Amino acid sequence: MTSFSDSARNAAQIIASARVGRIALERLPDDCRPSDEAAGYDVQDALHAALADRGWGRLAGYKIGCTTAVMQAHLSLTSPCGGGIFASRVHHGTVDLVLADYVRVGCETEIAVRMGADLAGDLAPFDRNSVASAVDSCMAAMEIVDNRYVDSATMGTATLIADDFFGAGCLLGEPLVEWRDLDLGAVIGHLLVDGVEIGQGRGADVMGHPFEALAWLANTLATRGRMLKRGDIVLTGSLVQVHYPAPGESVDIVIDGLGEVHAHFS
Repeated sequence: MTSFSDSARNAAQIIASARVGRIALERLPDDCRPSDEAAGYDVQDALHAALADRGWGRLAGYKIGCTTAVMQAHLSLTSPCGGGIFASRVHHGTVDLVLADYVRVGCETEIAVRMGADLAGDLAPFDRNSVASAVDSCMAAMEIVDNRYVDSATMGTATLIADDFFGAGCLLGEPLVEWRDLDLGAVIGHLLVDGVEIGQGRGADVMGHPFEALAWLANTLATRGRMLKRGDIVLTGSLVQVHYPAPGESVDIVIDGLGEVHAHFS
């Protein structure tokens, strides 16, 4: 059984209560607010345990956020941030979502991968090529995010990490096992609202290539005594700025060569 510090456990319980109750989270109390990224990930682990105890179940994989230079500069970070994805929050193909189930739900345009083999931590450091050998399939995806804060700008990056860095689930397209026929750095992702494109980006917009982000995650997990496992889903980072849907909107994510997903927000 994993042991957590009192401060990590207390912070996790506050965050878990806010997430379950769909209540905007305020700045954490001084005595349990994580002070740096490492402490943020400790709270994140405690949060996953707390949410599992509340019926959310197991993790299906991970999301990677803050993968662009602009976002890293905005948050004064030098690297991306990782978070967990609960299997109970994974959807497939087409989904109807209710705005009231979130504080402020948003959509991100992503390339997702499914791992076909474990990446044992003792094989680190990983690079783009070594992680590619463990990828089973790739797919178009929508990351469902939730700006669930009274003021995200004042929360502190460590607290955002603790709370899965805005992660609230995902919508996955059909997996493509022949992904090696594509140049994932060159594929274009499109974000459409009610059939009208409002943004697009390239795979290379994510750290130069989506698998650079995947390698970062594998190496980060290794430093924490974890590893990517066969069957894990990983969202590699948004190609397009987040879109916050209005009531009644339909949002399509289309990744050229990889497929598409569709969500309606009521």
